[in-house]
This record gives sequence, structure tokens and C-alpha cells, in this order.
Amino acid sequence: MLERSLYLLRRALRNIRQSPVLCGAAIGTVAVALTILAFFGILVLNIQKLTSQWSQQVQVVAYLDQVPAPSVLESWKKSIAALPEVDRVVFVSRGTALERFRQRLGADASLLEGVEEDILPASLEIGLRPEARNRAGAEVVVAALRDRLGLADLRYGQDWLDRFEAFLTLLRTGFLVLGGFLLFAALFIVANTIKLTLYARKDELEVMALVGGTPWFIKTPFLLEGGIQGLCGGGLALAGAALVFHGFLQQGLSTLLLAAGVDGITFLPPIYQLFLVGLGVFLGVAGSLLSLRRLVRA
Repeated sequence: MLERSLYLLRRALRNIRQSPVLCGAAIGTVAVALTILAFFGILVLNIQKLTSQWSQQVQVVAYLDQVPAPSVLESWKKSIAALPEVDRVVFVSRGTALERFRQRLGADASLLEGVEEDILPASLEIGLRPEARNRAGAEVVVAALRDRLGLADLRYGQDWLDRFEAFLTLLRTGFLVLGGFLLFAALFIVANTIKLTLYARKDELEVMALVGGTPWFIKTPFLLEGGIQGLCGGGLALAGAALVFHGFLQQGLSTLLLAAGVDGITFLPPIYQLFLVGLGVFLGVAGSLLSLRRLVRA
């Protein structure tokens, strides 16, 4: 079994040596397609990181016309914190609200001189758990606050949440559509490139079939060849993406995204890097399999 496997591997390597130009074209095709996919993945990954930070700002604010007694307020906070969608509850007094407003005004804070502390209402700021940071989660909390505590003045940025969810949906759909298109295009090009190498060896394939070679015995060296080409293409794509990322893409993305609030630009995590190389192997094997389907009948 081992001897047979080594024989098939030697044949695959021999095929690569005999057609360096076509083999290089297949490797280059995989590398270019996966490099584009890697750049798109880096962009989507960092935008998702940015939206994750934005989502932390999703909260429900309950404004209080009259501040209840401390014991009642504490009871309200415990009742709200017990909701499964709630992550934290913070009471903001009128004085704290005015101080925050003064800090936001910055150099114009002098405009508030002489203003009474009770000009702004006290409030309860209710942070949501990550899985509830959407319109549905916020509406569940709002309904609970109205029904259980009788609170009426509730705000949770309805319009902002709608735009935020629409942006996330567009981002995910764009990733699926463009990613799928890139993979299909890469598979099509790789399959046709490998098909050229197979046509160059058509006579060899026919001779092997005539002397009794089984379809899988004939196909296996070409599948191994496709896998090796895909592995090399995936490795080149990963190296190229890392080189370009650390060369200038990181700086460009930093300029674009740091201004929007993201705290750092990241490259593909190790599991994504393995997936990229594995995807190259898949493209090579699948492209070979599609090309062999017509030339070697099972």
C-alpha cells in the first residue's frame, strides 16, 4: 500500500516537472484568486470588528420624571438586571447627566453657568447582552419596562438600529455573493487550466486505460497533482496577502477604520490562514476532478 502510494506521488511530481509552464499557470491562478479572497476577508473581518464595537453602544435609556426612593430604585435595578437580554443597569442622576453634558460641550461649557442641576432628567441606562443588541432584543426590554415598572419615556435609537442592521445584512450578503463568485471563477479557471495539461497527456491516459489501468489508478496522480498545485497556490496567496498587508494595506486600513473607532487592524487569524491554504487544495483537487470527468470514464 505504501509502495503504491509512493509510486502515485512520484508520478504526480513527474507530471509537474514535465509541464512547468501549465503547472505554473494553475498555481498562479489559484494564488491570484485566493489572494483577492484573502484581501476581501481581511476587509470584512475588520469591518465586523468595527460593527461589534459599535453594537456595544446599543442600549435602552429609561428617563425618570421623578427619581424614586433609593429602596425602590434598587428594586427596579434588580428587576431589570434579571431580564435575560440585559447585561448591566446604571443609574444616572440629574447631576451626573449635567456633568456629562458639560464635558461634551468642552470649551463651550461656560454656557451652562447658572443652569440648575435638575434641567436634565435622571435615567436608567440599560446595556444589552451581545446576542440582544438588535431591534428585537431592545423591544423585548422596552416592553418589559413598560409592563412591569410602568416606565413610559424609553429610548433605544430605533432609526440607528434599523440602519445598523441593514448595514450588517448588506455586509454579510456582499461577502457571500462576492466570495461565492470568486470561488466559482477560481474553480472554473483552475479546472480549464488543468484540462490543458490533461489534453497534453491524452495519449498517455488512453494507453493506461488500454493496458488495464483502473479509472482511479489513472486519476489519482492527477488529483495529487491538482492538490499539490492548490497547496502551492494557497501558500503563495497567504504569503502574498501577508506581505501586502504588512507592507501598506495595514496602514491604509488604519487610516480608514481607526477614524471610525476600531482599536486595531488585524490580519487573518491562524484558523482562517489554514482555511485559505485548505481552500487552495480543494480548488486544485476539484478542478482536476472536473477535468478528468470527461477524459477518464469511471
